Amino acid sequence: MSTLALYPTSRTGGGRLGQIARYADLVLLAVALPVFLIAGLPIVGYLAIAAGWLAQRAVQFWVGSRITHAEGRTSALRLIAISFMARLWLITIAILLVGVLADDDAGLSAAILAAALVTVNFAGEALTRTPPPESGQR
Repeated sequence: MSTLALYPTSRTGGGRLGQIARYADLVLLAVALPVFLIAGLPIVGYLAIAAGWLAQRAVQFWVGSRITHAEGRTSALRLIAISFMARLWLITIAILLVGVLADDDAGLSAAILAAALVTVNFAGEALTRTPPPESGQR
């Protein structure tokens, strides 16, 4: 496994674009609030996903700092797997709870926002962890 996968501090996407890509999901989350308010979407759906998303980002940050101190590759991979499952469950439970406790529209709006956040987060991670092309390649 490469050091890019195991050690978040070895990211290659530097500079301004790397910083923007790394936090694009949080920008989307902030932009989604006025969209929810203006469009009249259920605010409880936004609040549930915002809480779940911020919690999973806290887990991601904590695990990223722990991976650098992991004693071996197995420990690092175990941390990655556990954090992935925990983060997935945080978002899934937030969508499920808002859909069951509020209404279907709130659950649907929460699920759509979560899908958009996951997509932007994956794209940002791909941009910051992918090495820049070499000058001889297209």
